[in-house]
Amino acid sequence: MPRPRNDGTAADPPNRRRLNEFYVRQTKPRSNRYFDTWDKKSPGLILRIQPTGHRAWYYCYRLNSRTYWHHLGNASTVTLAEARKIVTELAARIARGENPAADRAAERNAGTFAELAVDYVERHAKKKNKSYRQAEKLVSRYLLPNWKKLKATDIKRRDVRAALDRIDAPVLANQVHAAASAIFSWAVEQDILQVNPARGIKRHAVKARERILTQTELKAFWPAFDQAGPIRSAALKLILLTGQRPGEISRMRREHIELVSDEGAWWHLPGAPDQNGWPGTKGKKDHKVWLSRAAGAVLTKLKLGNDESTGFVFGSPLHNLDETMRQICASLKVKNKVTPHDLRRTCGSTITELGFGRQAMDRILAHSDHSIGSIYDRHSYSNEDRHIMEAVGSHIMSVVEGKTDQVVVPFRK
Repeated sequence: MPRPRNDGTAADPPNRRRLNEFYVRQTKPRSNRYFDTWDKKSPGLILRIQPTGHRAWYYCYRLNSRTYWHHLGNASTVTLAEARKIVTELAARIARGENPAADRAAERNAGTFAELAVDYVERHAKKKNKSYRQAEKLVSRYLLPNWKKLKATDIKRRDVRAALDRIDAPVLANQVHAAASAIFSWAVEQDILQVNPARGIKRHAVKARERILTQTELKAFWPAFDQAGPIRSAALKLILLTGQRPGEISRMRREHIELVSDEGAWWHLPGAPDQNGWPGTKGKKDHKVWLSRAAGAVLTKLKLGNDESTGFVFGSPLHNLDETMRQICASLKVKNKVTPHDLRRTCGSTITELGFGRQAMDRILAHSDHSIGSIYDRHSYSNEDRHIMEAVGSHIMSVVEGKTDQVVVPFRK
């Protein structure tokens, strides 16, 4: 079964003979190309001699109408008798339906960190982690270049520490550390690894962000949002006016919006993800937020997205809002950078600034409440939340438009 040459011409007829050790050691190589000799005693066993003189054993077999060449080893270390024994064992495996060449290829790639990272994303992260794409990018950029071909079992704590030491930014290093630890922890749960090599490494101490927009910055940022185009501008303004998470705003869907006359609408955020691209809430619980007249004006101007067929308010899920904010900050020459999450924090701070209290802020921003009171208090607070969000929208727009801010009286039922 000689293979054709690379130029397409037919190969020479097979050189068949009963091999012996003298022939294996003494046969001279050809000057221009390798030279194969097929053993008559063990069908499929081949001695290949390269022009350099290097000699190796191969086993050629057919399975499922396809020819495979299986490398057995160097002829200087594997004797003829050993090669024939290996061929006998391989022939028995093939008779049982196994494919030795394919199994070796799979074994060669199995267990690498690259394969583990792919398995983690496909089997776990896509189903459980809504922000998996960000972690996937961090792994691809900061870990795979050095770990791609390493066996996952060979990666030690010193390797993780070395990878993190190459990252100058403490916050970024912490994020890469978390991404790596998530992969290894999942591998331990699946009995792929025995230990998580990222565990036990201290993370960098970083200061929690306290950034909110001042009234002067609100006046500057509101029109500057429009630099990003109508769709991204609307998304950023809605984060500021509703206080909801950027990832949830980015995937806002039409069927979740319940119009209530001309005064506003309820936005229902299902806790569970669905097949339409909605990721579910962070706390996995249903949540609803009142879209005030100010928020409604933003959506009306946008006409609820350009492409109605997708069901997404913005036509499709939005990505890289952080980069959009960096560009806006650069255009405004703002030194203390602002992120989309800082807009959410500004909304939350506005709720407490107007006298509605931290409990109201936590409820509207969908912060997890594990207190005993949350178990017994089943009041929906719909009327209160509607009043609060109208007050927040009115306050922000009065600041943006440079009007004298109205005195807001907290709602009393």
